[in-house]
Amino acid sequence: MNKQAILNFLGLAARARKIISGEELVVKEVRSSSAALVLIAEDASANTMKKITDKCKYYNVEYYVFGDRYELGHATGKEARVALAITDKGFAKKLSSLLNEK
Repeated sequence: MNKQAILNFLGLAARARKIISGEELVVKEVRSSSAALVLIAEDASANTMKKITDKCKYYNVEYYVFGDRYELGHATGKEARVALAITDKGFAKKLSSLLNEK
């Protein structure tokens, strides 16, 4: 149930245009301090996982490993996505609480 609630919430955030998707764009958002929270797909490559988690740790951005690339892509109305950045603090806070319940 909770996983579906998180995916639905991602869809809402995508419709509100508060999500940046794609590995390079997410890294750019983290660098510019405009990412409030980052989601990484469980099936991301080891290289991608390390690159994004290291950036998040360095810039002190909260991140979670959640779902697979197809679930993340589908939830946001796009093709498969390995990384998503939430750019709105309100959305990030709510998503964080949903992920911590899980």
